[in-house]
Amino acid sequence: MSDDRQALHKAYHDHLYGFPIHDDNELFCRLVLEINQAGLSWETILKKEATFRIAYDNFELKTVAAYTDADRERLMADPGIIRNRLKINAAIENAKTILTLQEEHGSFEKWLELHHPKTKEEWVKLFKKTFRFTGGEIVNEFLMSIGFLPGAHSSDCRVYTNVLEAKPKWMNA
Repeated sequence: MSDDRQALHKAYHDHLYGFPIHDDNELFCRLVLEINQAGLSWETILKKEATFRIAYDNFELKTVAAYTDADRERLMADPGIIRNRLKINAAIENAKTILTLQEEHGSFEKWLELHHPKTKEEWVKLFKKTFRFTGGEIVNEFLMSIGFLPGAHSSDCRVYTNVLEAKPKWMNA
């Protein structure tokens, strides 16, 4: 693996993967990135994260939820992201869903906490009922990456103690 590729993976692994996220826009960002990873390598998504942020207005939920057909076409024409109509539509519709969850529960994070703990299978069922383009692997990786399910790091990983210090939700299962 080249130094650049290694640095890309290391930054995500050491500072983001498995750590709790307490900002709904960033939770939405991670969900969109996980959805876009489907069928592709995580490296592809990591390389495009900055352009995803630009294309999706830094994942500001209210802005994305208000996207029009012109925004959909703009995204379909953007080579800096994954140009898949189903994934683009899922991002916009999921932003709308999260806004509704915020109204009902105060935040997306609080909605997640309300349903914790669940097994992976229970989470997948809930996400499929609630969101678009959320299959088993997407839901599993999303929840592991934000600390709701264990497994992001093994106990012998040098980052594991840092994750524990951040108090991921899976510790309270």
